Amino acid sequence: MGTRPAAAPGAPASMNPSPHAQGAGTGREPGAQPAATARTWPAVSVVMPVLNEERHLTDAVRAILTQDYPGELELVLAIGPSRDRTEEIAARLATEDPRIVAVANPTGRTPQGLNIAIAKSQYSIIVRVDGHSLLPADYVRAAVETMEETGADNVGGIMAAEGTTAFEKAVARAMTSRLGVGNARFHTGGQAGEVETVYLGTFRRSALDRVGGYDETFVRAQDWEMNHRIRQSGGRIFFTPRMRVTYRPRPNLRALAKQYYHTGRWRRVVGREHQGTLNLRYLAPPLAVVGILAGTVAGVLGFWPGWVLPGGYAVAILAGGLVEGRGLPFGALVRFPLVLATMHLSWGVGFLTSPPGLGQPVPPKP
Repeated sequence: MGTRPAAAPGAPASMNPSPHAQGAGTGREPGAQPAATARTWPAVSVVMPVLNEERHLTDAVRAILTQDYPGELELVLAIGPSRDRTEEIAARLATEDPRIVAVANPTGRTPQGLNIAIAKSQYSIIVRVDGHSLLPADYVRAAVETMEETGADNVGGIMAAEGTTAFEKAVARAMTSRLGVGNARFHTGGQAGEVETVYLGTFRRSALDRVGGYDETFVRAQDWEMNHRIRQSGGRIFFTPRMRVTYRPRPNLRALAKQYYHTGRWRRVVGREHQGTLNLRYLAPPLAVVGILAGTVAGVLGFWPGWVLPGGYAVAILAGGLVEGRGLPFGALVRFPLVLATMHLSWGVGFLTSPPGLGQPVPPKP
Protein backbone atom coordinates (compact mmCIF):
# COMPACT_ATOMS: atom_id res chain seq x y z
CA MET A 1 0.00 0.00 0.00
CA GLY A 2 1.51 3.29 -1.14
CA THR A 3 2.27 6.45 0.73
CA ARG A 4 0.25 8.74 -1.59
CA PRO A 5 -2.58 6.56 -3.01
CA ALA A 6 -4.95 7.66 -5.73
CA ALA A 7 -8.60 6.74 -5.82
CA ALA A 8 -9.98 4.60 -8.63
CA PRO A 9 -13.53 3.46 -9.33
CA GLY A 10 -14.51 -0.01 -8.22
CA ALA A 11 -17.28 -2.10 -6.76
CA PRO A 12 -17.43 -3.92 -3.41
CA ALA A 13 -16.36 -7.54 -3.55
CA SER A 14 -18.24 -10.29 -1.79
CA MET A 15 -17.17 -11.11 1.75
CA ASN A 16 -15.36 -14.40 2.18
CA PRO A 17 -16.93 -16.82 4.67
CA SER A 18 -14.85 -18.50 7.33
CA PRO A 19 -14.13 -22.17 6.69
CA HIS A 20 -15.22 -22.66 10.30
CA ALA A 21 -18.31 -20.42 10.21
CA GLN A 22 -21.50 -21.88 11.58
CA GLY A 23 -24.41 -22.98 9.44
CA ALA A 24 -25.98 -21.94 6.19
CA GLY A 25 -29.56 -21.16 5.43
CA THR A 26 -32.16 -18.64 4.35
CA GLY A 27 -33.37 -15.30 5.77
CA ARG A 28 -35.17 -14.33 8.94
CA GLU A 29 -38.31 -12.58 10.08
CA PRO A 30 -38.29 -8.79 9.48
CA GLY A 31 -36.61 -6.99 12.39
CA ALA A 32 -35.48 -10.21 14.05
CA GLN A 33 -31.87 -10.87 14.98
CA PRO A 34 -30.24 -13.52 12.76
CA ALA A 35 -29.68 -16.91 14.34
CA ALA A 36 -26.07 -18.06 14.35
CA THR A 37 -27.04 -21.45 12.84
CA ALA A 38 -29.24 -20.00 10.05
CA ARG A 39 -26.49 -18.48 7.93
CA THR A 40 -22.80 -18.44 7.05
CA TRP A 41 -20.87 -15.68 8.77
CA PRO A 42 -17.92 -14.11 6.91
CA ALA A 43 -14.47 -14.26 8.43
CA VAL A 44 -13.14 -11.04 9.95
CA SER A 45 -9.68 -9.59 10.50
CA VAL A 46 -9.28 -7.10 13.35
CA VAL A 47 -6.26 -4.78 13.01
CA MET A 48 -4.86 -2.78 15.90
CA PRO A 49 -1.83 -0.45 15.84
CA VAL A 50 -0.44 -0.10 19.36
CA LEU A 51 2.18 2.16 20.91
CA ASN A 52 2.68 2.72 24.64
CA GLU A 53 -0.59 0.97 25.48
CA GLU A 54 0.53 -0.97 28.56
CA ARG A 55 -2.38 0.38 30.57
CA HIS A 56 -5.20 -0.65 28.19
CA LEU A 57 -3.87 -3.34 25.81
CA THR A 58 -4.92 -6.47 27.72
CA ASP A 59 -8.48 -5.24 28.20
CA ALA A 60 -8.74 -4.11 24.57
CA VAL A 61 -7.55 -7.48 23.29
CA ARG A 62 -9.86 -9.39 25.63
CA ALA A 63 -12.83 -7.40 24.35
CA ILE A 64 -11.97 -8.47 20.80
CA LEU A 65 -11.36 -12.15 21.49
CA THR A 66 -14.61 -12.52 23.43
CA GLN A 67 -16.81 -11.05 20.69
CA ASP A 68 -20.24 -12.64 20.30
CA TYR A 69 -19.50 -13.45 16.67
CA PRO A 70 -20.00 -16.93 15.19
CA GLY A 71 -17.54 -16.55 12.30
CA GLU A 72 -13.78 -16.85 12.14
CA LEU A 73 -11.86 -13.96 13.71
CA GLU A 74 -8.20 -13.04 13.78
CA LEU A 75 -6.42 -10.14 15.47
CA VAL A 76 -3.30 -8.53 13.97
CA LEU A 77 -1.34 -6.29 16.35
CA ALA A 78 1.09 -3.82 14.76
CA ILE A 79 3.53 -3.08 17.60
CA GLY A 80 5.40 0.21 17.61
CA PRO A 81 8.65 0.87 19.52
CA SER A 82 7.04 1.55 22.89
CA ARG A 83 8.62 3.04 26.01
CA ASP A 84 6.57 0.85 28.35
CA ARG A 85 5.76 -2.88 28.54
CA THR A 86 3.50 -2.90 25.48
CA GLU A 87 5.75 -5.20 23.40
CA GLU A 88 6.13 -7.67 26.27
CA ILE A 89 2.38 -7.77 26.87
CA ALA A 90 1.63 -8.19 23.16
CA ALA A 91 4.09 -11.07 22.85
CA ARG A 92 2.53 -12.82 25.84
CA LEU A 93 -0.99 -12.38 24.47
CA ALA A 94 0.10 -13.80 21.10
CA THR A 95 1.48 -16.95 22.72
CA GLU A 96 -1.73 -17.46 24.69
CA ASP A 97 -4.13 -17.34 21.72
CA PRO A 98 -3.39 -18.57 18.17
CA ARG A 99 -5.86 -16.03 16.73
CA ILE A 100 -3.41 -13.22 17.57
CA VAL A 101 -0.63 -12.27 15.16
CA ALA A 102 1.96 -9.69 16.25
CA VAL A 103 3.94 -7.75 13.64
CA ALA A 104 6.45 -4.92 14.00
CA ASN A 105 5.61 -1.33 13.11
CA PRO A 106 9.10 0.24 13.10
CA THR A 107 7.93 3.84 12.78
CA GLY A 108 5.28 3.57 15.51
CA ARG A 109 2.97 5.76 13.42
CA THR A 110 -0.69 4.87 13.07
CA PRO A 111 -1.15 4.82 9.27
CA GLN A 112 1.98 2.73 8.73
CA GLY A 113 0.89 0.33 11.47
CA LEU A 114 -2.57 -0.01 9.93
CA ASN A 115 -1.18 -0.73 6.47
CA ILE A 116 1.27 -3.29 7.87
CA ALA A 117 -1.48 -5.04 9.84
CA ILE A 118 -3.89 -5.03 6.88
CA ALA A 119 -1.23 -6.51 4.61
CA LYS A 120 -0.61 -9.28 7.17
CA SER A 121 -4.33 -10.03 7.64
CA GLN A 122 -6.11 -12.65 5.54
CA TYR A 123 -9.86 -11.94 5.46
CA SER A 124 -12.05 -9.66 3.34
CA ILE A 125 -13.60 -7.69 6.22
CA ILE A 126 -11.21 -5.45 8.14
CA VAL A 127 -12.19 -4.11 11.57
CA ARG A 128 -9.99 -1.24 12.74
CA VAL A 129 -9.49 -0.92 16.51
CA ASP A 130 -7.23 1.24 18.71
CA GLY A 131 -5.29 -0.01 21.70
CA HIS A 132 -7.24 2.23 24.09
CA SER A 133 -10.70 1.36 22.76
CA LEU A 134 -13.03 -1.23 24.25
CA LEU A 135 -15.45 -3.02 21.93
CA PRO A 136 -18.84 -4.15 23.22
CA ALA A 137 -19.53 -7.88 22.76
CA ASP A 138 -21.81 -7.39 19.73
CA TYR A 139 -19.61 -4.89 17.88
CA VAL A 140 -18.32 -7.17 15.11
CA ARG A 141 -21.73 -8.78 14.60
CA ALA A 142 -23.37 -5.34 14.29
CA ALA A 143 -20.68 -4.22 11.84
CA VAL A 144 -21.08 -7.24 9.57
CA GLU A 145 -24.89 -7.06 9.63
CA THR A 146 -24.85 -3.33 8.86
CA MET A 147 -22.37 -3.80 6.03
CA GLU A 148 -24.44 -6.56 4.46
CA GLU A 149 -27.74 -4.66 4.85
CA THR A 150 -26.45 -1.35 3.44
CA GLY A 151 -23.78 -2.42 0.95
CA ALA A 152 -21.48 0.23 2.44
CA ASP A 153 -17.70 0.07 2.06
CA ASN A 154 -17.10 1.26 5.62
CA VAL A 155 -19.41 1.22 8.62
CA GLY A 156 -18.85 2.67 12.08
CA GLY A 157 -20.60 3.97 15.14
CA ILE A 158 -20.28 6.10 18.24
CA MET A 159 -17.03 7.09 19.91
CA ALA A 160 -18.41 6.74 23.44
CA ALA A 161 -15.88 8.63 25.56
CA GLU A 162 -15.89 7.49 29.19
CA GLY A 163 -13.61 8.75 31.94
CA THR A 164 -12.69 7.51 35.39
CA THR A 165 -11.12 10.61 36.98
CA ALA A 166 -12.87 13.98 37.36
CA PHE A 167 -10.76 15.44 34.53
CA GLU A 168 -11.43 12.48 32.20
CA LYS A 169 -15.17 12.71 32.89
CA ALA A 170 -15.11 16.38 31.92
CA VAL A 171 -13.27 15.53 28.69
CA ALA A 172 -15.69 12.69 27.96
CA ARG A 173 -18.66 15.03 28.28
CA ALA A 174 -16.98 17.62 26.05
CA MET A 175 -16.20 15.00 23.40
CA THR A 176 -19.84 13.92 23.25
CA SER A 177 -21.42 17.40 23.22
CA ARG A 178 -22.16 19.75 20.33
CA LEU A 179 -20.53 22.59 22.23
CA GLY A 180 -17.32 20.59 22.42
CA VAL A 181 -17.05 18.94 19.01
CA GLY A 182 -19.90 20.07 16.78
CA ASN A 183 -22.52 17.88 15.21
CA ALA A 184 -20.52 14.84 14.01
CA ARG A 185 -22.75 11.81 14.61
CA PHE A 186 -19.89 9.56 15.67
CA HIS A 187 -19.34 11.96 18.60
CA THR A 188 -22.87 12.99 19.55
CA GLY A 189 -24.99 10.11 18.20
CA GLY A 190 -27.96 10.26 15.87
CA GLN A 191 -29.89 8.27 13.33
CA ALA A 192 -28.27 5.69 11.08
CA GLY A 193 -27.33 6.95 7.62
CA GLU A 194 -24.57 7.89 5.21
CA VAL A 195 -21.89 10.24 6.57
CA GLU A 196 -18.52 11.71 5.61
CA THR A 197 -16.55 9.68 8.12
CA VAL A 198 -16.92 7.36 11.12
CA TYR A 199 -14.89 6.48 14.19
CA LEU A 200 -12.45 3.60 13.56
CA GLY A 201 -14.49 1.71 10.95
CA THR A 202 -15.14 -1.75 9.53
CA PHE A 203 -14.05 -1.93 5.89
CA ARG A 204 -14.37 -4.13 2.87
CA ARG A 205 -10.85 -5.10 1.87
CA SER A 206 -11.86 -4.39 -1.74
CA ALA A 207 -12.44 -0.72 -0.83
CA LEU A 208 -9.05 -0.44 0.88
CA ASP A 209 -7.37 -2.02 -2.14
CA ARG A 210 -9.30 0.28 -4.48
CA VAL A 211 -7.93 3.46 -2.86
CA GLY A 212 -4.52 2.12 -1.90
CA GLY A 213 -4.99 1.92 1.86
CA TYR A 214 -4.10 4.61 4.38
CA ASP A 215 -2.03 7.54 3.17
CA GLU A 216 1.09 7.24 5.30
CA THR A 217 1.93 10.93 5.06
CA PHE A 218 -1.09 11.69 7.27
CA VAL A 219 0.19 11.19 10.80
CA ARG A 220 -3.22 12.41 12.05
CA ALA A 221 -6.65 12.62 10.37
CA GLN A 222 -5.84 9.55 8.27
CA ASP A 223 -9.35 8.13 8.84
CA TRP A 224 -11.12 11.20 7.48
CA GLU A 225 -8.71 11.44 4.55
CA MET A 226 -9.15 7.81 3.48
CA ASN A 227 -12.92 7.89 3.92
CA HIS A 228 -12.94 10.91 1.61
CA ARG A 229 -11.09 8.92 -1.04
CA ILE A 230 -13.46 5.98 -0.62
CA ARG A 231 -16.42 8.31 -1.19
CA GLN A 232 -14.70 9.93 -4.16
CA SER A 233 -14.22 6.47 -5.70
CA GLY A 234 -17.96 5.79 -5.50
CA GLY A 235 -18.04 4.06 -2.12
CA ARG A 236 -20.37 4.71 0.81
CA ILE A 237 -19.60 5.39 4.49
CA PHE A 238 -22.41 4.45 6.86
CA PHE A 239 -23.00 5.38 10.50
CA THR A 240 -25.06 3.23 12.86
CA PRO A 241 -25.62 3.86 16.59
CA ARG A 242 -25.58 0.07 17.07
CA MET A 243 -21.78 0.19 16.93
CA ARG A 244 -20.63 1.88 20.12
CA VAL A 245 -16.98 1.88 21.19
CA THR A 246 -15.77 2.91 24.63
CA TYR A 247 -12.98 5.49 24.28
CA ARG A 248 -10.63 6.51 27.10
CA PRO A 249 -9.92 10.30 27.03
CA ARG A 250 -6.55 11.91 27.64
CA PRO A 251 -5.74 11.98 31.37
CA ASN A 252 -4.56 15.59 31.82
CA LEU A 253 -4.76 19.08 30.33
CA ARG A 254 -1.35 18.96 28.66
CA ALA A 255 -2.10 15.68 26.87
CA LEU A 256 -5.52 16.98 25.79
CA ALA A 257 -4.07 20.22 24.42
CA LYS A 258 -1.39 18.30 22.49
CA GLN A 259 -4.00 15.94 21.02
CA TYR A 260 -6.24 18.74 19.76
CA TYR A 261 -3.35 20.92 18.60
CA HIS A 262 -2.06 18.17 16.32
CA THR A 263 -5.57 17.25 15.17
CA GLY A 264 -6.11 20.86 14.08
CA ARG A 265 -2.78 20.94 12.24
CA TRP A 266 -3.55 17.79 10.29
CA ARG A 267 -7.17 18.67 9.55
CA ARG A 268 -5.86 21.70 7.66
CA VAL A 269 -3.57 19.38 5.70
CA VAL A 270 -6.67 17.38 4.66
CA GLY A 271 -8.31 20.65 3.59
CA ARG A 272 -5.31 21.58 1.45
CA GLU A 273 -5.10 18.12 -0.08
CA HIS A 274 -8.83 17.84 -0.77
CA GLN A 275 -10.25 21.24 -1.67
CA GLY A 276 -13.81 22.00 -0.60
CA THR A 277 -13.84 19.68 2.42
CA LEU A 278 -13.68 22.37 5.11
CA ASN A 279 -16.98 23.54 6.61
CA LEU A 280 -17.96 25.79 9.52
CA ARG A 281 -17.46 22.99 12.06
CA TYR A 282 -13.76 22.90 11.18
CA LEU A 283 -13.36 26.67 10.75
CA ALA A 284 -15.07 27.69 14.02
CA PRO A 285 -12.05 27.03 16.32
CA PRO A 286 -9.51 29.03 14.24
CA LEU A 287 -12.04 31.84 13.81
CA ALA A 288 -12.50 31.89 17.60
CA VAL A 289 -8.74 32.10 18.14
CA VAL A 290 -8.40 34.99 15.66
CA GLY A 291 -11.33 36.83 17.23
CA ILE A 292 -10.03 36.40 20.79
CA LEU A 293 -6.52 37.54 19.82
CA ALA A 294 -7.75 40.51 17.80
CA GLY A 295 -10.15 41.60 20.55
CA THR A 296 -7.49 41.25 23.25
CA VAL A 297 -4.94 43.28 21.27
CA ALA A 298 -7.55 45.98 20.57
CA GLY A 299 -8.53 46.09 24.24
CA VAL A 300 -4.93 46.37 25.41
CA LEU A 301 -4.37 49.23 22.94
CA GLY A 302 -7.26 51.15 24.44
CA PHE A 303 -10.18 50.20 22.19
CA TRP A 304 -12.39 48.88 24.98
CA PRO A 305 -15.09 47.31 22.70
CA GLY A 306 -12.40 44.83 21.66
CA TRP A 307 -12.83 43.06 24.99
CA VAL A 308 -16.30 41.99 23.84
CA LEU A 309 -14.80 39.16 21.77
CA PRO A 310 -12.68 37.39 24.43
CA GLY A 311 -15.22 38.28 27.12
CA GLY A 312 -18.10 37.00 25.04
CA TYR A 313 -16.28 33.72 24.41
CA ALA A 314 -15.56 33.28 28.12
CA VAL A 315 -19.21 33.94 29.02
CA ALA A 316 -20.41 31.54 26.32
CA ILE A 317 -18.10 28.78 27.54
CA LEU A 318 -19.07 29.27 31.20
CA ALA A 319 -22.81 29.42 30.47
CA GLY A 320 -22.68 26.62 27.92
CA GLY A 321 -20.59 24.54 30.29
CA LEU A 322 -23.21 24.81 32.99
CA VAL A 323 -25.92 23.64 30.57
CA GLU A 324 -23.93 20.89 28.83
CA GLY A 325 -22.31 19.79 32.10
CA ARG A 326 -25.54 19.04 33.92
CA GLY A 327 -25.28 15.78 35.85
CA LEU A 328 -21.49 15.77 36.07
CA PRO A 329 -19.87 15.28 39.48
CA PHE A 330 -18.79 18.61 40.98
CA GLY A 331 -15.09 17.98 40.35
CA ALA A 332 -15.75 17.32 36.67
CA LEU A 333 -18.19 20.22 36.35
CA VAL A 334 -15.71 22.85 37.55
CA ARG A 335 -13.13 21.51 35.07
CA PHE A 336 -15.58 21.36 32.19
CA PRO A 337 -15.28 25.00 30.91
CA LEU A 338 -11.47 24.77 30.96
CA VAL A 339 -11.62 21.49 29.02
CA LEU A 340 -13.93 23.04 26.40
CA ALA A 341 -11.67 26.07 25.96
CA THR A 342 -8.57 23.87 25.72
CA MET A 343 -10.13 21.74 22.99
CA HIS A 344 -11.35 24.74 20.97
CA LEU A 345 -8.25 26.91 21.24
CA SER A 346 -5.67 24.13 20.86
CA TRP A 347 -7.43 22.89 17.71
CA GLY A 348 -7.68 26.46 16.39
CA VAL A 349 -4.01 27.29 17.04
CA GLY A 350 -2.96 24.01 15.43
CA PHE A 351 -5.06 24.77 12.35
CA LEU A 352 -3.71 28.32 12.02
CA THR A 353 -0.06 27.33 12.47
CA SER A 354 -0.13 24.24 10.25
CA PRO A 355 2.90 24.67 7.94
CA PRO A 356 2.37 24.38 4.17
CA GLY A 357 4.86 21.53 3.93
CA LEU A 358 3.15 19.36 6.56
CA GLY A 359 1.91 16.12 5.05
CA GLN A 360 4.04 16.40 1.91
CA PRO A 361 6.22 13.43 1.00
CA VAL A 362 9.86 13.89 2.01
CA PRO A 363 12.02 13.96 -1.14
CA PRO A 364 14.69 11.25 -1.26
CA LYS A 365 18.21 12.30 -0.38
CA PRO A 366 20.56 12.58 -3.38
